[in-house]
Amino acid sequence: MPSVLGLLEAREKKVRAEVARLREEAERITVALREAEVRLERLGQARETVTEVLAEPDAGTTGQVEASAVTGSTVPHRVEGVGAEVLAPEYQRILAVLAAPEADGGMRAKPITLALGGKAVPARVEGMRSRLKRLAARGWATEVEPGLFTLCKEPVPAAA
Repeated sequence: MPSVLGLLEAREKKVRAEVARLREEAERITVALREAEVRLERLGQARETVTEVLAEPDAGTTGQVEASAVTGSTVPHRVEGVGAEVLAPEYQRILAVLAAPEADGGMRAKPITLALGGKAVPARVEGMRSRLKRLAARGWATEVEPGLFTLCKEPVPAAA
């Protein structure tokens, strides 16, 4: 028959091992909790910053399109009081080609690509077609028939 003290010692050893295991798990959970709290705080700060930035009116623009654009910028909608100078230089050059006398009646993407000094490879022509469609969607050009573009001759719509 085992002794009572031996049974208690065995039980105590087992409970000590369980306590050690639970402490390790608690430490792991505490570290994970701290990391999650840091991520949550960063996300909250980012949301607050974005909210502040969006709430502030842009200095000098007050709803108007900026006077100059950079290459690769988005194409703004054509509105009254805003000229082609708000477009990125690449789009201004496209409009200049469409305004040329040779473009009377419309031009397709390939001749415009060539007129701007590009090579008539499919990637360049499709890129030009994409830019032309973007200009047409924003009111700067007109697609008179599929793939044929002219400078928009309609009156400029009033700003909203």
